[in-house]
Amino acid sequence: MSFFRLCIRPGHSLIRVYLLLLGLLAICSQAVRAQSEESLRPLAANQWNTATARHLLERAGFGGTPAEIAQLARLTPAQAVQGLVRYQRTPDSYTPFEPSPIHDPGLEPFAPSRPAATDLARATGEALGVQVKPAGNRPAQQVADRYLYWLRASRLETQRLGYWWANRMLTTPRPLQEKLTLFWHGHFATSEEKVHDVRKMQLQNETLRRHANGNFRSLLLAVAQDPAMLMYLDAGVNVKGAPNENFAREVMELFTMGVGHYGENDIKEAARAFTGWNYQGLSFAINPTRHDDGIKSLLGQSGNLGGEQVIDLLLAQPATADFIAAKLYRFFVREELTPAHARAWGRVLRESGYDISAFMETLLLSQDFYSDASRATRIKPPVELLISSYKKIELQAVPGIPDFNDQTELLGQKLFFPPNVAGWAQGRSWITPGLLMARSSVMYDTLYPPIDFIPTDRVPGAIYQIIPVADKLARGMEVGAATQAESKAAIGERKQNMAGPREEEFNTRLASYNAWRKAIEKVRPLPRHTAQLDVSQWMRDAACRTTGQAVDHLLQRFVALPVSDTLRQQLSALLSEELGTSDLRRADSYMEDALRNLLHVILSLPAYQLG
Repeated sequence: MSFFRLCIRPGHSLIRVYLLLLGLLAICSQAVRAQSEESLRPLAANQWNTATARHLLERAGFGGTPAEIAQLARLTPAQAVQGLVRYQRTPDSYTPFEPSPIHDPGLEPFAPSRPAATDLARATGEALGVQVKPAGNRPAQQVADRYLYWLRASRLETQRLGYWWANRMLTTPRPLQEKLTLFWHGHFATSEEKVHDVRKMQLQNETLRRHANGNFRSLLLAVAQDPAMLMYLDAGVNVKGAPNENFAREVMELFTMGVGHYGENDIKEAARAFTGWNYQGLSFAINPTRHDDGIKSLLGQSGNLGGEQVIDLLLAQPATADFIAAKLYRFFVREELTPAHARAWGRVLRESGYDISAFMETLLLSQDFYSDASRATRIKPPVELLISSYKKIELQAVPGIPDFNDQTELLGQKLFFPPNVAGWAQGRSWITPGLLMARSSVMYDTLYPPIDFIPTDRVPGAIYQIIPVADKLARGMEVGAATQAESKAAIGERKQNMAGPREEEFNTRLASYNAWRKAIEKVRPLPRHTAQLDVSQWMRDAACRTTGQAVDHLLQRFVALPVSDTLRQQLSALLSEELGTSDLRRADSYMEDALRNLLHVILSLPAYQLG
């Protein structure tokens, strides 16, 4: 691969490339320390240009094509920012997500575990809408099948939902709406890994999108009453007399005030206020018999407080505005933020009445946002890296080969699967020497789709290492033998079992196989097309005649930071060597692969990881 030829040659190891990236970040940090009190005043009209428009699109969206950047640069700064922030004025005709027919009412209430499902079946003769067989081997097999089916189907469907959302990010005329939705997804982190219900994950995604630029109180209350969040933070076991502190703790620590602004007693009392909050199906519900209606005392207030009153108390704390403002700042501007600067932005949010649109207008118009300390200093998280690359390549749809979800997961971020309730770490956590190499590989597979690609939504065993029982069952092997793990001990046991069927209540391996088979029948397949691009045509459209001009065009199109003359010359030499000439006109009929190779090198550069 050409990246190795350019960057990983003798005396220039991957570690050295990684250190180069850290050096870029160190320079940015020095600039931050020097400009940490940059004015919150708006950018002057005469400071607005193509570079500032590009920066705005990169941060308030997912980057832009040359045409989109030029169109934005023709506006005034206020017009550009207002058009992005007040996106409700822009028509949005995006196709809604079309669910697969995977759910039916018999699955409700869904058991918390497979043992719970089969124990219920054993005790009552029925579970998950399936009756136990009155006689014969494996009487509860269908119950185990059905439990695992929903887990598999919901997971596959959630990956479809992630693919749909990625396409929305790529093609939406409201880029800030999706960028804010992505931000809130990390702030109010909820994972399918525990929720096990794609319908709830979709509903939460719609909730975050609907409130993304609205009032933070409305958003916070909607999330507090969201079925996915209630399930994720164990609302079902938060009851009068035995309060569960999970949600109360996270709403203070992660969603509003941050660590250090409350005590353990505040958490205990808030948990009592939220008792009885739960969901019924896909709707919020309060069970009055489980709600503690006694007097609670927290944050200096006492009374018969309910969950909504607690939320208002949290919003009244100065620390909440400071915490939310700082988190928005670090996501949209830069990581480094002094305490004084955080308080200044907190005042902006508090004085707006927690109006996210008003705050974002001030933020995206500020001198601070466009300062040298802020531009091209943010490491792109994996989802943003891929979507912004697709945007700059001018793709009309997210590729299915390679798989978008698999690629982002490889880099450390998968939509609807945050690692924990704190969401994804940001900043330098996205980059290690290994992840820098993985980013290069992901870009390579986009430009040169792998010919050995396996569609993981159709062949789940390739990921989950499910025993390939299908061929054994097709050959007539008895179920007990066909589902044995292929260890030496298991092979011996399987030989013994060949004499006759094994008596058991259910077979877990068979249930897993049946579950995947049924899930694949129900879940619609992902579109499996490759990235469609023509780099040669870009060169023709830009009237590039030499390899040096080609390099300049691609660097200008993709890299926000200026590169050294030495690197530019190396890139030009690399392209000339592969083409056998520096004259693009002579290489017009065969230059596509060499240009893609050059593009891969550029997309692998440390500077490209910053936006």
